[in-house]
Amino acid sequence: MKRWFASLVNRAVAFVVAAIVLSALAVALISSMVTRSELEAQAREQVETIASLVASDLDTRLAQRRDTLAHVAEGLAMEENVLSARARVLIRREIALQHLFDGIYLFDTSGNVIAEHPQQYQQTGLNVSGREYFQQTSNQLTPMISAPYVSNYEDRPAIMMTAPIFDHRQRFIGVLGGALMLAGDNFMEEISTVRIGKSGYVGVATRSGVTLSHGRTGETMTPLRLENPVLRDAMGGYEGTQRTRNQEGTETIMSVRQMSQVPWFVAAVWPAREAYAPASRLTDSFVQVLLIVILVVAPLALIVFRRLMAPLRNLGFQISERHLGIRAEPVDVAGGSEIRQVAETFNTVMEERDEVMASLAEREAFFRSLTQSAPIGIIQTDVLGRIEFVNPAFEQIVGIDSNDLLHSPLIDGVYEDDLPGAVDKWRAALKNNAVFRGRFRLKTPEDRPLVWADVMTAVIGTEERTLGTITVVRDITHELEIEAELAEEQERADSILGVLQEGVLMLDVDGVIRYANDAACGFLGLPEGCEQASFFECVAIESENRCWGPEDLLFSADIDSLYGTMRNSLGRTFDVDLAMLHLHRDSDHHQLIVVIRDDSERRREEERLSWEATHDSLTGLLNRRAFNSSLVKCLGEAGTKAADSVLMLIDLDYFKPVNDEGGHLMGDDLLGRLSDLLRVSVRQSDTVARLGGDEFGIILPACGLARAAELAETIRRGVESIRIEQNGKSFGVTASIGLTAMSAADGGPLEVMARADEGAYAAKAGGRNRVVTMPPPPRDRPG
Repeated sequence: MKRWFASLVNRAVAFVVAAIVLSALAVALISSMVTRSELEAQAREQVETIASLVASDLDTRLAQRRDTLAHVAEGLAMEENVLSARARVLIRREIALQHLFDGIYLFDTSGNVIAEHPQQYQQTGLNVSGREYFQQTSNQLTPMISAPYVSNYEDRPAIMMTAPIFDHRQRFIGVLGGALMLAGDNFMEEISTVRIGKSGYVGVATRSGVTLSHGRTGETMTPLRLENPVLRDAMGGYEGTQRTRNQEGTETIMSVRQMSQVPWFVAAVWPAREAYAPASRLTDSFVQVLLIVILVVAPLALIVFRRLMAPLRNLGFQISERHLGIRAEPVDVAGGSEIRQVAETFNTVMEERDEVMASLAEREAFFRSLTQSAPIGIIQTDVLGRIEFVNPAFEQIVGIDSNDLLHSPLIDGVYEDDLPGAVDKWRAALKNNAVFRGRFRLKTPEDRPLVWADVMTAVIGTEERTLGTITVVRDITHELEIEAELAEEQERADSILGVLQEGVLMLDVDGVIRYANDAACGFLGLPEGCEQASFFECVAIESENRCWGPEDLLFSADIDSLYGTMRNSLGRTFDVDLAMLHLHRDSDHHQLIVVIRDDSERRREEERLSWEATHDSLTGLLNRRAFNSSLVKCLGEAGTKAADSVLMLIDLDYFKPVNDEGGHLMGDDLLGRLSDLLRVSVRQSDTVARLGGDEFGIILPACGLARAAELAETIRRGVESIRIEQNGKSFGVTASIGLTAMSAADGGPLEVMARADEGAYAAKAGGRNRVVTMPPPPRDRPG
């Protein structure tokens, strides 16, 4: 089979046959699907029509018989004893009922049969009061059609139609009944003879699951087989048409119609294989025609294709002769256009081949002359890796004469320790027809050191075969020495940068980190080795209420020292001193060098020195210098506020005995408590200072002299209440306080201080522990 398909002719024939078969199958499949769909629609319509006709006919016949029976019962209006006496005569007279029913019965009110027709059933005298049809009729007093039941006559299945009989006073006096045998010679029997096609049939059953008529099996009064889901649904009132299977597993099309006169339904059933039989016959005919077409077309196609391909076979012989050198002239151009094109292409290729061979000879001579003067080593080997040519540069690199290198394996020139890895990579590259690149040491004479070489090897050849390899060798011994020195310097620099407390980073213009020491990664809130992260996304820098964005840093000048705050990726904020240097600005290699120093300690030290310069170290209150600055400022605002600002000077009484008797520690403790008292007594906008050993000052902006006097009295009482116990003795001090209001007429802070100090001296002179208020100078005093 494989050899047969090797021929193009046979492939073409197989293709034609396959195309015919696939096309025919596609047409057959589509036709079958369309035909089957149409046949199914027709079959559904047919079974629906038959089911509807049978159900309608049954309803009509049952209604006719029930109405006739009710009409006759209405004509029997008479006395009950008359009805009993004339029952047989009355029954024999009802010829119409005798034609409509298999049996006619007259029942009295107790359910006894008092007359019947025909007499052969011998039901007279039988009591049927236990029958459901009698009970329903005598209770409901309306015409009824009973459910199927087994009659007393030979246990034959039947249905009973009944109608109540009333006398002239509308009293119930009896029941008129008409029986229909389900297996008798009547219209019920006719239903079982209805056929759909050859094997389709019609059946009737009750919703309670009793078969009344079965057109295929002839069963009557048998339980309905509920394996079929359509029949189960029909018992619940379903109407419609579905594809289903009967109890033998045969696929069928079933249509169900419910009856209106009785709780029965009609089912029309048609086997699917019979409904789709025309489509099957069409498919069989189509297959037969297809086989005939294939038997005719295949041999004909084989003959035609062989004749068309004959020139190609002749062309193949000529090409083989030309390739072997037997034929010198171009091949003949004959046959179809495609074959002629192949012949012309071959002749053109052969001409170009001759030209290429001549050109290759010229290029080889050029290559050898060029490599003689090349500054890098060039080696050519055959397919086995044996050296065929080396240039002088390679001889100089390894220090070996070319005569000693020719015909020796190239791989033998690799140093033994580097040989295993080099050989594996070299073979893998050449196997995949890729360029081999590697660095390893080359053997040299014993009086010369080993040479490190950068080697690149490529395969020389055509698509058909490999001719050898060409290898380029570059001496990199000196380069590696320089690289080692640079690596050592880099390692030294990395070590220095690694131990620095400052963060050092190198960024590109996009903010991508190209280098960062460990301290820099810590500042940014990133793990060690945070290269490739975005610096601008990791930090936010703010200085002097200005946020520094990427553009500010990229386009600004070099920054020697930028004091500000930096928030990192973890949300931590640092006080930093940032320096930045641009490298290769306005070029494609523009980079930024950023140095980040933690400025928190310096700022804390500045804050400490600033605090110490303005505060008293013992009490934590402002010192005299800060107090004077606040006083000057407050004096400058005098006269601009609604209330006067007030200066209060406090001079402690009896403080020296506390120091002398209790010691300086007790004195310091007392001063501390007094400072706390002053802090809690004044407003946040007020200024409290220790001016000397036991002298304090308070500036009360916009307080008013009256309120200041009240505050001074409160402070005086507070100072008086401070007591310190030591060795059974109690120590305390009092305060002499001087007050004065500031005025725009004051010449300066010394004048105000002198006036308040005068008040304090007046308090001491007046017996201490009191407050003295000194009036301000008049506003219009002469200058």
